[in-house]
Amino acid sequence: MATNYNTPSSAIKAHTWKIAFIFAFLALLVDGADLMLLSYSLNSIKADFGLSSVQAGMLGSFTLAGMAIGGIFGGWACDKFGRVRIVVISILTFSLLTCGLGFTQSFLQFGILRFFASLGLGSLYIACNTLMAEYVPTRYRTTVLGTLQAGWTVGYIVATLLAGWIIPDHGWRMLFYVAIIPVILAIFMHILVPEPLAWQESRLQQPNLSENAEKPSALKLIFQDKRNRNMFILWALTAGFLQFGYYGVNNWMPSYLESELGMKFKEMTAYMVGTYTAMILGKVLAGMMADKLGRRFTYAFGAIGTAIFLPLIVFYNTPENILFLLVIFGFLYGIPYGVNATY
Repeated sequence: MATNYNTPSSAIKAHTWKIAFIFAFLALLVDGADLMLLSYSLNSIKADFGLSSVQAGMLGSFTLAGMAIGGIFGGWACDKFGRVRIVVISILTFSLLTCGLGFTQSFLQFGILRFFASLGLGSLYIACNTLMAEYVPTRYRTTVLGTLQAGWTVGYIVATLLAGWIIPDHGWRMLFYVAIIPVILAIFMHILVPEPLAWQESRLQQPNLSENAEKPSALKLIFQDKRNRNMFILWALTAGFLQFGYYGVNNWMPSYLESELGMKFKEMTAYMVGTYTAMILGKVLAGMMADKLGRRFTYAFGAIGTAIFLPLIVFYNTPENILFLLVIFGFLYGIPYGVNATY
């Protein structure tokens, strides 16, 4: 069955939301895995291309810039072309371009390709959350979306295990070649998952609108209302600082454990698996906490706890306690991410 824009409401409610959740979870899994490939291969790429630390850091910046732009335009594209369609296109974009990174021969080639691949990473995150927010009942939304966020962290674990298995024996290029696999997921999602009923109905209503009627943009509607405008600006800043802090730490943590603490590569990947496992628990519990105690309280608890705890890792780590510190850090940082998608 191809993507069907006229699927009956009863069919969607009875069958499709579970299928949609599975595919959205798997989509965020491959999104998270793809994102982490650079972190684990950064030292090898740096040595292979003869990069300075500044250039190596710029590769991470290209990734974040691409994700930010992809996220902004991904939201617009979801409204115009459909949630499922953008999920599929996003997966194809980052999967094919990330696979192409294995063939690059210079810093410039890698940086350009990584930027465009990251457009897909950013738009996929937005599209998956929008898709599930429309399928899930409001009272369960934070719990389900918090669980959905765990897909990203499961992807981190998958990338960690793949890196520990592939890089020591086959090199960093082979790690990027395997990024072609999610193309299969995109094909099956296009076949099996219809667009949400709300989006289908909005498309059916458009031909009935007057040709001269001008539909206000979503941003215009937001900024017309003072309360919505203030909430939008505040949350954009909050989410931006959350992403800035997390990716700054996450992008360099593997290199830090190797270079500063002298860990072997496979030992480092085992420590990172522990961190991400704790993060999964934090995201799932955050969704449950938010439904019971409120989203603002849950978000603030995780964000403030992480900010207090992070300096402990930097200044008080030892070979004996680093695993414990990383596990607590992962759990705390998972909490705001479990609530993040709801807003």
